[in-house]
Amino acid sequence: MTTTTDLVSYEDALASYDPVMGLEVHVELGTKTKMFCGCSTELGQDANTQTCPTCLGLPGALPVVNAIGVESAIRIGLALHCEIAEWCRFARKNYFYPDMPKNFQTSQYDEPIAFNGYLDVQLEDGETFRVEIERAHMEEDTGKSTHVGGATGRIHGASHSLLDYNRAGIPLIEIVTKPIEGAGMRAPEVAKAYVRELREVIKALGVSEARMEMGQMRCDVNLSLRPHGREKFGTRSETKNVNSLRSVERAARFEIQRHAAVLNGGGTIIQETRHFHEDTGSTTSGRVKEEAEDYRYFPEPDLVPVAPSREWVEEIRASLPELPLVRRNRLLAEWGISGTEMQAILNAGALDLIVATIEAGADAVSARKWWMGELARSANESVKSLDELAITPEQVARVTELVSKGDLNDKLARQVIEGVLAGEGTPDEVVDRRGLKVVSDEGALTTAVEEAIAGNPGIADKIRGGKVAAAGALVGAVMKATRGQADAARVKELILEKLGVGEG
Repeated sequence: MTTTTDLVSYEDALASYDPVMGLEVHVELGTKTKMFCGCSTELGQDANTQTCPTCLGLPGALPVVNAIGVESAIRIGLALHCEIAEWCRFARKNYFYPDMPKNFQTSQYDEPIAFNGYLDVQLEDGETFRVEIERAHMEEDTGKSTHVGGATGRIHGASHSLLDYNRAGIPLIEIVTKPIEGAGMRAPEVAKAYVRELREVIKALGVSEARMEMGQMRCDVNLSLRPHGREKFGTRSETKNVNSLRSVERAARFEIQRHAAVLNGGGTIIQETRHFHEDTGSTTSGRVKEEAEDYRYFPEPDLVPVAPSREWVEEIRASLPELPLVRRNRLLAEWGISGTEMQAILNAGALDLIVATIEAGADAVSARKWWMGELARSANESVKSLDELAITPEQVARVTELVSKGDLNDKLARQVIEGVLAGEGTPDEVVDRRGLKVVSDEGALTTAVEEAIAGNPGIADKIRGGKVAAAGALVGAVMKATRGQADAARVKELILEKLGVGEG
């Protein structure tokens, strides 16, 4: 249950203390089978239908390592500029919790597959901050507990709990940073930017969809404060399983304010896990945090060590895609846009869609214009993300082609997009069904222009007298008569020709 917590203002907290963070991110790999058995990892299946003696920890069942899981771990390690171990092994992390059927988690302890790396992240103003990576190691996920009967959905106050072991054994990669120092006031922003950049890297590698809202990627935010000028770290708290970028930032900010209030009041920070509450942006106490020795780690006797050959590692390195930060900087230069514009594109989730639209034949300016304009507006109105809209980059590219050929103007193009989003077919089908092509027949345009002049003699006289700007009213009349399907520029040319007036 959320309780009131004393806080100091964020500015006052940073006036006295330096925040030190450590971020632990768990990534659920997108393999077809679990890490140590052949059970399916498909989501949404009935509870406890994707289990076997191995992932249930039944006596006599022996695990076998998922080779794709190992390769994915190496890909992640290389993308994070880590060293890849020539030899490593799994360990048993022993603790009891009902959603862990074996009473231990198969993980890696002092011998991770990847270690000593870094990730450069870009902040909102374009500044780059380097986050050092301690390790990335392989392990398995636990099952899922559902606590029933309480007010908060947590075990405290629940009448009973339900357990689903479908998730038990799904491959995880845990990525652990070194202590993040020197961020100062921007520490929460750095935490958010790091998790965002890491998510982009994971997606680019193709090893996971990294959808935080689905639990495929989640972050534990470790935070401590130390008085200015002191080297020794303070006692840390660990806010568990934070599942959105905004929440990572809010959790770090809240803990900075909470720690400062405790320390200013002469209190002692307890090393504990904490729960983050989306509704209030606050954290509450979970349990006292165990140290490594409490888990009684020892080498997993049922699994052989993993020893990736250097040739294999280099093959994987050669197959890595262009990393997101490198790609963004390249596109920023190619498109000639500012860092602020690129940040807006990223915030809208439009980058991949724009790139795909350009690859389908659109020019960069038009692709950005439609995704960040009309389509972003439609997404906001329907409370969807851009990639959930019922339109493809290829269809957007076709709309831009029809505009560039003069078959559509912007007003008609918006109607075409509206029709595609409404499920009326492809852009060409919407154009045909709604009769939306630009009127390009000179005879029809000339007739419409002559009628507009005849119907507005006063305006025509003003234009003849040199007030060329007044032609806008006649253009509007023609556009209305043609239901917006005329080429406005050509209409204006015809009006001035008929009235014997030049543009100058």
